[in-house]
Amino acid sequence: MDVARILEVDGLIVDFFSQGRRVRAVNGVSFHIGAGETLALVGESGSGKSVTALTLTRLSEYDQAKIAGGRISLRRKDDTVVDVLSLPGAALRGLRGRDVAYIFQEPMTSLNPVYTVGRQIAEAIELHQRISASETGDRVLKALDQVRIPDPQAQVDRFPHQLSGGMRQRVMIAMALCSRPRLLVADEPTTALDVTVQAQILDLIRLLQSETGMSVLFITHDMGVVAEVADRVAVMRDGAVIECADARSLFAQPSHAYTRSLLDAIPRLGSMKGRDGPERFEAAESL
Repeated sequence: MDVARILEVDGLIVDFFSQGRRVRAVNGVSFHIGAGETLALVGESGSGKSVTALTLTRLSEYDQAKIAGGRISLRRKDDTVVDVLSLPGAALRGLRGRDVAYIFQEPMTSLNPVYTVGRQIAEAIELHQRISASETGDRVLKALDQVRIPDPQAQVDRFPHQLSGGMRQRVMIAMALCSRPRLLVADEPTTALDVTVQAQILDLIRLLQSETGMSVLFITHDMGVVAEVADRVAVMRDGAVIECADARSLFAQPSHAYTRSLLDAIPRLGSMKGRDGPERFEAAESL
């Protein structure tokens, strides 16, 4: 694997089996992510983005998925390169959280409602680092401070339901970053948030990336968000990557009709000028 790359995915194929039928969710996906780079994986719901992300550490296998082909190479924090698809279970558990961390779309389904946020961050630290209880407590406070949560000491004993949506998402980011992973997978982390909080979370991820040097796989269907965060963009449709380019080139001159349709769907200021009201919605024709 190229020394400048953190991740290489080559020809990945993932199947699901439901009621005796096979559904090919990911069909020959290939992409790579460089050190310190943000790759946006974009496409409509059901295009295979999240399945691809979960398969990077084989979490999709817990959802009855079968990895039918391909290769996933990951450069770990010690600069060794591993073939993720051949790792045994114990090695995978060491990989998750330490080398590859996840932020999911809805923190209320990812955080445990019966444990305080401090306890949950501490558990993530204890899983990968052999340190004392007092040092763990200090790391928890530092993690909360790193994601700009005000007065961390007052927040560690709060439960998830006592925090706002934006604060819960910051806690998820703190959990993901507490072991300083090489790769952060952000699976639509701002979809459930209002636009003001969404902007804050995007700014926070960029800031933490610049501070830690980690690479980011950012999954979204929002091309406006892609324009804010991405160095390169991979467009998925029907389980396959149909276009991959640097962000500037893709926005300036997309080569695939589906990519052009995604860009055309971005609301533009003044596009309704001269009209009395919103126009009737018409479903787009299939490409």
